[in-house]
Amino acid sequence: MIDKYFTKLPKNSEPLNSKPKEKVAFVEKESLASDDDIIGDPGLRKPIDSYPFEIRDSLRRRYLAKGPCQPVGHEFPFTLIREKNRRFQVAWFKDYEWLEYSVSKDKAYCLYCYLFANNNRSGGNVFTEIGFNNWKDGRRAFVNHEGSPGSSHSGCRMKVGQYRNQRGNVNQLLARQTAAMEDDYRTRLSTVVSVARILLEEGLPFRGHDESAESLHQGNFLEHISWVCKREENVNKVMGKNAPGNNQLTSPTIQRDIIECCAMETRKIILNELGEKKFVLLVDEARDCSVKEQMSLVLRFVNDKGMVLERFLGLVHVNETSAKVLKNVIDTFFAKHDLSLAKLRGQGYDGAANMSGEFNGLKTLILKENKNAHYIHCFAHQLQLVVVTASHESESVGDFFETLSMIVNTIGASCKRKDTLREIHNEEVLNQVEMGEISTGRGQNQEISLARPGDTRWGSHYTTIVRLFDMWNSVERVLLAINKLGESLKIRQSAGGVFDKMDCFQFVFIGKFMMKILGITNTLSKILQARDQNIGYALNMINVVKNKLQELREDDWDNLLKEVTEFCEGHSIDVPNMENFVHGRSRKRLKGGEPMTYLHHFRIDIFIKVIDVIAMEMDKHFTEANTELLRCVMCLDPSNSFANFDHVRLLQLAKLYSDDFSSTDIIELDHQLQNYICDMRSNEIFSNISNLGDLAKKMVEINYHTYFPLVYRLIELALILPVGTASVERTFSAMNVVKTDLRNRLGDDLLSDCLVCYFEKEIFRSIDDEVIMQSFQNLASRRNQLRPLKIRRPNPC
Repeated sequence: MIDKYFTKLPKNSEPLNSKPKEKVAFVEKESLASDDDIIGDPGLRKPIDSYPFEIRDSLRRRYLAKGPCQPVGHEFPFTLIREKNRRFQVAWFKDYEWLEYSVSKDKAYCLYCYLFANNNRSGGNVFTEIGFNNWKDGRRAFVNHEGSPGSSHSGCRMKVGQYRNQRGNVNQLLARQTAAMEDDYRTRLSTVVSVARILLEEGLPFRGHDESAESLHQGNFLEHISWVCKREENVNKVMGKNAPGNNQLTSPTIQRDIIECCAMETRKIILNELGEKKFVLLVDEARDCSVKEQMSLVLRFVNDKGMVLERFLGLVHVNETSAKVLKNVIDTFFAKHDLSLAKLRGQGYDGAANMSGEFNGLKTLILKENKNAHYIHCFAHQLQLVVVTASHESESVGDFFETLSMIVNTIGASCKRKDTLREIHNEEVLNQVEMGEISTGRGQNQEISLARPGDTRWGSHYTTIVRLFDMWNSVERVLLAINKLGESLKIRQSAGGVFDKMDCFQFVFIGKFMMKILGITNTLSKILQARDQNIGYALNMINVVKNKLQELREDDWDNLLKEVTEFCEGHSIDVPNMENFVHGRSRKRLKGGEPMTYLHHFRIDIFIKVIDVIAMEMDKHFTEANTELLRCVMCLDPSNSFANFDHVRLLQLAKLYSDDFSSTDIIELDHQLQNYICDMRSNEIFSNISNLGDLAKKMVEINYHTYFPLVYRLIELALILPVGTASVERTFSAMNVVKTDLRNRLGDDLLSDCLVCYFEKEIFRSIDDEVIMQSFQNLASRRNQLRPLKIRRPNPC
């Protein structure tokens, strides 16, 4: 029987333990329960007795560490009981700490009895398996369930207390730890936690390929501990060979537990910061390096200071990306973290059919359950589609981008060519500095190279064009060198053909023209990717871009032509006479059959056509600007002394959020709006505010959100409407840092935990080590215990 619970420590399983081999250490078998075994919704759980005996202890501790499922923000449905509508009351959560609520079953359960009750005893299985839903007699039933000191529930509550007090269990009493042993354990655990935090913050791997005592690289975790031991004598006395063989705290399981606790405490702060506030869900999927489809979930909400925040909660591996599967995964994720779909006030995805489909898309499935979860297509994605479409509509512009890619590919095909480009460009820069053509200073004239453009990388085309013109002479010299000294005839001919296409007036014209176009849209793209951006300001900037494009169309032709002509003359490129006809291309003719002039070709076919296509595509893609919701949101815009304020439309906006504004609230809001606009326009404090986000922060700062609570509620709902999914894209960039080709066996739960700590680094750094250590102690049965200290829990940002 003893082998069932204990196992011999394998050779080299603890690299820092150098005790004699004849002294065999025994350690408890590692718990087998994981996050996958923890079901958030109590109505969907299997009985605790149905799990293997070996993991029940771990399951109980994990459930107690997580706490009861109490979705405080959920809109509890009404049930007809004795001809009256009754429903679960959220106040019951505060009165009964054991109480759980199942969103899927609309029933109440008892966590304590689920974990420890014997259903054959008095009390039955109503609060463990069947579920309670007679809300009319709720309090009376809960009191009866608690019963007398000898009741089944009281016995379970006592077991919970004993379970939480690990000092009182038999193993601890037999161990008879001294205060010095506990102090050594604290030092050891504190060191291990500190090292783990460093690695998590930097996204570094923990394990090494060879962690044996003879290895020169045992992995980051063990190497960092060795480094600390060499420099801290008090740590060295209790670590490694000086630590008990069964309490090294360096095993892979211990590492995973610490990572899990770090992520769990980080998520706790995020969820406490969210509280009962309304929020928006941002979702996207991407493949990791091991070709697994990972779904990232980000919440957007307004905190207590009026600041718009976007917080990453985790990754979830999905086997397929159909809308139904994604919806089920989201439901499970929400139940696990006590989130309610009823509090959702918006959805932000890309334009994929499984996400935004009108009939079976994810947005439609969510809207069926919550009509207030308004869907907004990511503005940044739409802007990128506008630019890509415009480049494909014009044949000449399409040829330009194709030539641009050929230039980048030809020069970037080998390290030798790229090195040659850098050397030639450095020479050009030095010559310009010596001649006084460019200035010098800190951060100026840095080494650059041609960026590779891509349709899915925002701003990449603009960067490529800017660098090409900055390195024009160097690029031409490299192409000529390849044309003369290329490895093969094919390469030499290809480089010569690319040079000929580049060294012409049309290529320069389109390059300078697209630099202006993309310069305008690239600024908007960066604005749309800001975390704290609000939809009112985004719509204003979209209108600004449209106006700039119209000004470019009407007033900037002469300036563009002059700039292109001067560049061509400076680089010995032939400049055609704009009044001459285009030669050698029979298809370049007007509708009447007359040959086309260069002026018509460049101004009408390229300049005006591209601008008109972009304007048309922006009207097509940004259809949200014409919806009733966003027209109403724009009425909250504080710019120009609240010039867009519209009393009637703001009341209509409140009616669009029927779950947040009752009929009585609408009447009261009517009066609040009248006082609100008079106060805003007459108060100098708000005279210089032009952004809805700044308005919300100022209202909280001077306590105006309590003077006009319903108006502030409208402002909050407008602020959390999603502008883009850039935060979700950033989580995938972080995923590629945390999970690499050399670390491709990282488990899904472990990847999610590591990524939460790495991405939400600011929150993670604010957590006290003591909080993580106590969480680690409560996650499983531990051989040693910590003497309790005062824990400093960080306040939400």
